Amino acid sequence: MKVFNGIDKPIDCKKPIVTIGTFDGMHLGHQKIIKQLILAAKKINGESVLITFYPHPRSIINSNEPLKLLQNQAEKINKLEELGLDHLVVIPFTSEFSKLTAVEFVQSIIKDRLHCHTLVIGYDHHFGNNREGNLAFLQANAKKFDFEIIEIPAKEIDAIKISSTKIRSALLDGNIEIANAYLGYPYELNGVVFSGKKLGRKIGFPTANISLTDTNKLIPQLGVYAVKVLLHGQTLHGMLNIGTNPTVEDSARIKLEVHLFDFNSDIYHNELSIQLFSKIRPEGKFDNLQALTTQLQQDEIVVRKYFSLP
Repeated sequence: MKVFNGIDKPIDCKKPIVTIGTFDGMHLGHQKIIKQLILAAKKINGESVLITFYPHPRSIINSNEPLKLLQNQAEKINKLEELGLDHLVVIPFTSEFSKLTAVEFVQSIIKDRLHCHTLVIGYDHHFGNNREGNLAFLQANAKKFDFEIIEIPAKEIDAIKISSTKIRSALLDGNIEIANAYLGYPYELNGVVFSGKKLGRKIGFPTANISLTDTNKLIPQLGVYAVKVLLHGQTLHGMLNIGTNPTVEDSARIKLEVHLFDFNSDIYHNELSIQLFSKIRPEGKFDNLQALTTQLQQDEIVVRKYFSLP
């Protein structure tokens, strides 16, 4: 897959079959659109193209309402490559760009720079300044723009009843299984291991403290989760605590700490990917370290059973 950061000049692409969207999370609904895009391209011996935007348009247009994302750019690119997309065009989204009218956007980007052969678009998709561009607008101007239009009808999109908003809501409620079902894959948190206070090691539960790669990534509800961790091509099992460590310190800062089962190597400064599968319990404040240790022992039993581990 070729990735273009910006589109200042025409892109060399054979019979481009194009779609547009932010596609945050690349959930099952998004995947259906991308698969239809790729199939349409193959039918005419063309190439599939996705136009997306970074940062997320809502973070620019509604700057007073920070938007936490389901995927960072690297995660989105990896998922699109897995699906078999040919070209990804990432357009920097700025206040100035947001003022482009629908006509200007289609003419300058889709027609002049991409030489679009066919545009694949959902029945409810909007684009351009004040969201003035939509399927009806494209159909009314089809002759002027001189490219074909494939509509993804309501019955196909609505049948799945999935949205990035629903997934965010499920994660914030700790409903990981629901979020994963909508995504079609486990929700991921990617980051780098840094040195902490090493308290976990003292009570028999050493943890890797994680600094997220992207601070705009949505962090699920506080609590303890059953997770798999991908590290240097190896898949490990463990439990992740998302919380403020109320038993041992008085801090409002949310921390991510993962305890890996049957693992005892130094992984400081290593990158890892944490896949969340199930919330085991809420975060709690315990009377003392012994009570915390007892609870962690029970948590490990629950997580090992969840993954059918010895």
